[in-house]
Amino acid sequence: MGRLEFDLRRPRQQIDRVFACRSVRDMNRPILAVLLAFLLVPLLATGAAIAGSQPPLADVQSENGRANMRPDQPVVLVVCASGSIGVPAVAEALRRGYETRALVRDPAQARLFPDGVQVVVGDLTRAETLHEAVAGVTGIIFTHGIGGNDPEGAEQVNYGAVRNVLGVLKAPARIALMTAVGVTKPSVGHDWKRRGERLVRASGLPYTIVRPGWFDYNAPDQHRLVLRQGDTHWAGSPSDGVVARAQIAQVLVASLTSSAANRKTFELVAEQGAAQTDLEPLFSALPADPVAGYDGIRDRDNLPLAKEPAAVVRDLDAIRGRFE
Repeated sequence: MGRLEFDLRRPRQQIDRVFACRSVRDMNRPILAVLLAFLLVPLLATGAAIAGSQPPLADVQSENGRANMRPDQPVVLVVCASGSIGVPAVAEALRRGYETRALVRDPAQARLFPDGVQVVVGDLTRAETLHEAVAGVTGIIFTHGIGGNDPEGAEQVNYGAVRNVLGVLKAPARIALMTAVGVTKPSVGHDWKRRGERLVRASGLPYTIVRPGWFDYNAPDQHRLVLRQGDTHWAGSPSDGVVARAQIAQVLVASLTSSAANRKTFELVAEQGAAQTDLEPLFSALPADPVAGYDGIRDRDNLPLAKEPAAVVRDLDAIRGRFE
């Protein structure tokens, strides 16, 4: 998701690169309009089965008794709202009746969103710019991330975004964090994403962590969602699993009001068949993450805390139980 260049042999992967959160702001409007058409067509096509069946806003309680989403004033913040998952996540949150807030780097990106969306400008790498974005939120959807193995960029974005947003959060909110299938396979980019997951688990906030497969590599008849755990697919190709962007957005938003999805980490992929009309059985079938652990259930123990950078350990100590 770095340079803006196209390989016509792999068009879907190139759309991923173009829509990377840090790159969309540099595009001219005609090109952006064409690419948004490619994004919104699958959103409409794959969203219909689930869209009309999701439960209304609910007062979902976490294990410690706090409300995950307040039905009287639900406010959802989408982090990296201009990205290829952020745009449909904003649309889905708005459709479900939430007061929807889009965090972007450039105010001109307000044109990406429907009327009724509150656009807030902030820089994920600078915590002091994020206070307005998190004020009064009851749910936060993280859709940020950069590809590759640039150590500084991966730390600042893949990890720093989670640390900075949680660091300025003043009251409990339900978290939906998107990382990636194969995130436990050691690499610079993956390791920093995984550290972001650990901050969420340590915080004491109710959460769902979604590790989607390759975006939009699914076939036209491939929309039956499968939730896996243990992150055992490490090929680094679509053979690890594929899923439509629209369905990723729907799962992230739906998790905010599902008690069955609380404290659960899973890989999200699609197999041949129609999209399910009810996500609750999928969430309910999964075991939750260990209460005292930092990693997802069944994850490999290949990023030992004892060998982590001192700054990461300090961050975990600072966030641990802060909202319990």
